[in-house]
Amino acid sequence: MSVGLVRNPGDGRFFRYYHSEIEQVVSTTETNGAVTVSRLNLDRAGAPPLHAHSREDESWVVLSGRVRFWVGSVGSTSLDKCDVHDAEPGAYVYAPRFVPHTLQPITSTAEILVINSPGALEGYFQSIGAADERHDADHADLLAAYGMVVLDNPPAA
Repeated sequence: MSVGLVRNPGDGRFFRYYHSEIEQVVSTTETNGAVTVSRLNLDRAGAPPLHAHSREDESWVVLSGRVRFWVGSVGSTSLDKCDVHDAEPGAYVYAPRFVPHTLQPITSTAEILVINSPGALEGYFQSIGAADERHDADHADLLAAYGMVVLDNPPAA
């Protein structure tokens, strides 16, 4: 793509990921692989396990609700070894590749922009599809194919 892009809430393509609906705000194909951005309404039960990426940096912008982030240092393998930060609407959070991280709403739900750079990771989220609850351990091979590793369970709901 060699033009700019403005995408208002609801203008992206929607897909199911476990029990959440995600809006693909900006696709990797629209940015020549530079970035992918998705909008997600996350509840406490939808928190991902502590994990790390080897191929992309990840950022979040909290749009509504309050969100707790666990951010480790390279080599951290458990939630209790991570720093804990609470983020409110308007907060920006960044985790570079190889840094373990997870997040969970403090409020019942939170709306979050998720930004991955480069953007190839969107294929993982779209390939999982709908399910009543998370089953990350069932997708270890797919996670590995996208350069991700699960390090610990998600925070308790």
